[in-house]
Amino acid sequence: MIRHQQANPACGHSTVLVVSDRQDAKGLERARSLGVESIYVALPPLTDRSERRAQHEAMVLEALESSGVELVLLSGYMRLLTPVLVDRWAPHLLNIHPSLLPAFPGAHAHRDALAAKATVSGCTVHRVDEGMDTGLVLSQRRVPVFPGDDEASLAERIKIEEHRLYPLVVDRLVNQTLTPDD
Repeated sequence: MIRHQQANPACGHSTVLVVSDRQDAKGLERARSLGVESIYVALPPLTDRSERRAQHEAMVLEALESSGVELVLLSGYMRLLTPVLVDRWAPHLLNIHPSLLPAFPGAHAHRDALAAKATVSGCTVHRVDEGMDTGLVLSQRRVPVFPGDDEASLAERIKIEEHRLYPLVVDRLVNQTLTPDD
């Protein structure tokens, strides 16, 4: 997204913050190298999972709000969000998922598509709700599944389409020209 904005200064949006719960996330490194504020928000060392989740989201929420964020884009964020975060940001909370939702939601979309012997997969940009990849679909791109594909080869082809589709959807959303299934 950041490279898209740099190549298209008239796109109408800019990335002001990148947040990850993984200190070694490549997105943090890439964003820093492009001059974008990037922060690692560690999970609090609590044994109570719901309290740990609530505290973590409170720290993320504080970071987003203090940076003046207006739209939250999830990419590779592998956690279900609580109503606190969803309610605060919806409908300005989007995700990109590597399948043609509602098919193959969750963390193993490529594996699931291959196991189902799907002949087509793809990617979906959708609004985030409290479910797992259940929000309103905004746009999708199809990618063929070839007989010799494994998870890695399918993921690489889908990633190319993700990198094309996500900026397009955000541009159209910001410019108020987005219609579902765009």
